[in-house]
Amino acid sequence: MCPLWTALALGWLPLSLAVDLEPQMASITFATNNPTLTTITLEKPFCMFNASNLGNVSYEVNLYVMENSGSVRYAVIKNNRSFPINSTFQETAGGQRAPYKAASFILPQCGDLPNLDEAGDVSKVAEILSAYLVRVGDNGYCSLNPNFKGTCNPPLTRATEYRFKYVLINPSSGFVEDQTLWSQPIRTNQISPYLEIDTWPGRRSGAMIVITSILSTLVFFLLVGFAAAVIFSFVSMGSSDLETQHESQISQEVVPKAQGSSEPSYSSVNRRQSLDRAEVYSSKLQD
Repeated sequence: MCPLWTALALGWLPLSLAVDLEPQMASITFATNNPTLTTITLEKPFCMFNASNLGNVSYEVNLYVMENSGSVRYAVIKNNRSFPINSTFQETAGGQRAPYKAASFILPQCGDLPNLDEAGDVSKVAEILSAYLVRVGDNGYCSLNPNFKGTCNPPLTRATEYRFKYVLINPSSGFVEDQTLWSQPIRTNQISPYLEIDTWPGRRSGAMIVITSILSTLVFFLLVGFAAAVIFSFVSMGSSDLETQHESQISQEVVPKAQGSSEPSYSSVNRRQSLDRAEVYSSKLQD
């Protein structure tokens, strides 16, 4: 973590020496998915304002948002009495007509940078990110609740360019003490059309290809096993029917004739025929 802390400290150093400052989009180190379809994450104004004139008083910072247009350079964030404006998202049509206040927080001090050595603690990650960053478009509830009180920070419009400004508020008088320049235009993402999504395997990772191959193989074996089970069940049913028919035929053939039947037996018939032949032969001899 030491190299990261050193790089961060050196990254803030030019800001404390510069004269014309503007809000910057958050580093990929802290916000890997930035911007999104409806949000843009910015770095908080560490060392942007002259610390020698602030003393130990806790100053407040307002963040103003406006859609990028030719009129943004003429947009005002304070009235004639030097009080900051409190225009809302709804009143400015989402920043199309004028800037609206999206967030308000205590000015972070240069010497109060969060300890990045604690970033490995999951319970402290959210606290560290909140100390470094401010996320515009993070509240999807306030714009739908008519009874919401406070600064509303609703989702931004996708595929739209926005510009941002930090304004320093004097806590004693409530006047605008200082302000940054408007930021460079930052555009929210847009949904990629279905036909433009690249499905070529070469753009997929090796792990994804291996997992897909394994799942396909498992599905193939599952289908083969199901087909084999169905065929085996049909074969078993056919063999059982043949065995039943064979057993019924055998049982019919071995059933004995009932006693007292009117049909003569085979032995009695043969004996009667032999006697008849003997009588005929003896009669011929006598003649």
